Amino acid sequence: MTDASPDRTILVVGTYDTKNDELDYIAGVIRGQGGGVLTMDVSVLGDPERPCDVSKHDVAEAGGSSIAAAIATEDENAAMQIMAAGASAVALRLHTEGRIDGVIVLGGTMGTDLALDVCAALPLGVPKYVVSTVSFSPLIPAERLAADIQMILWAGGLYGLNSVCKASLSQAAGAVLGAARAVERPDRDRPLIGMTSFGKTVLRYMVALKPELEARGFEVAVFHATGMGGRAFESLAAEGAFACVMDFAPQEVGNHLMGSTISAGADRMTNAGRRGVPQMVAPGCYDLVDFVGWQAAPARLADQEVHAHNRLLSSVLLDAAQRREVAQALCAKLAKAEGETVFFLPLQGGNEWDRPGAPLHDAEGLAAFIDEVRKACPPNVTLRELGAHINDTAFTDAVLETFDAWVASGIVRPAA
Repeated sequence: MTDASPDRTILVVGTYDTKNDELDYIAGVIRGQGGGVLTMDVSVLGDPERPCDVSKHDVAEAGGSSIAAAIATEDENAAMQIMAAGASAVALRLHTEGRIDGVIVLGGTMGTDLALDVCAALPLGVPKYVVSTVSFSPLIPAERLAADIQMILWAGGLYGLNSVCKASLSQAAGAVLGAARAVERPDRDRPLIGMTSFGKTVLRYMVALKPELEARGFEVAVFHATGMGGRAFESLAAEGAFACVMDFAPQEVGNHLMGSTISAGADRMTNAGRRGVPQMVAPGCYDLVDFVGWQAAPARLADQEVHAHNRLLSSVLLDAAQRREVAQALCAKLAKAEGETVFFLPLQGGNEWDRPGAPLHDAEGLAAFIDEVRKACPPNVTLRELGAHINDTAFTDAVLETFDAWVASGIVRPAA
């Protein structure tokens, strides 16, 4: 079933017992554009009309089980998790062997659940497309999204082919093949530093730090810490993609703590530490919780002052007690870090709007946060207090001083 001499090969995944026509249609569009196809069946009960390149038995075995065992569970969720584990393992093996250049997965809620695992198993730069009846839905938690996953709504396609769903299926098929042809994979020649921030109106350290770090032979990727940016940051940290992290905008921790849906997941600020990656942290925008601007503020913040950033995003200014909670949460996460960790604590503020005289300045709230960090900072973390604001030159100077010392001592390794 494989194609002769295709320029790129796409793995097409789905339940071929119930979605055979739709999956064949996707494969046909890819082949019609000169691409190659490998097919993977993740059915449990039924069989495809024709054999697939990777059978459901192959998938279940790769998941450490069998189709008979999956059926014997008499539980569709348990059975599909067996198939998800196997499909993820097979997809990664096919990629490692150089046999696929991208993946497209089709499904409803069951297939989407499996698709998220498959996409998470593949590294950044491998095109990943999910055609789903629940694309962009609140059913999908942020922590399960791969850093570069793409989704398209499977409109009108719950059962059988029609002109409506073909519009979605053909776009997705063309998109994954086009992405496989056009993608520029991450360059691993230079060690990568992962940094978090917001725009230059509120946090400015990256403007000075990025060129300085690049001049030292490192590549710098700056992630916008508005939920999905932090999710991508954590996904790459979990892969071990970073030589060092500079997590200077951990606001998503506070968002999650206070019940905002703008969340990067419960594992925010944990994956670099879990892998022993050296990390520098600072409390950029610790005093704010962002929430979806066209929705109500999180219930516990409902009576507090709201600042509209735009029509998509609004912020609540935390009070002193809530800032203490954020400090405790940050320190608790850092307590689990296995690698070298420094917490830079700028004593004059954590964003441009909280300077003395600025509209969001709260001296009492800042003092409460500083006090709680001093109390809660764990022994595995070096607390470095700075008599400066996070946007001052003194902050970036201190970061570079520590970074250079880490390079000199071998904590951070430059390019060979």
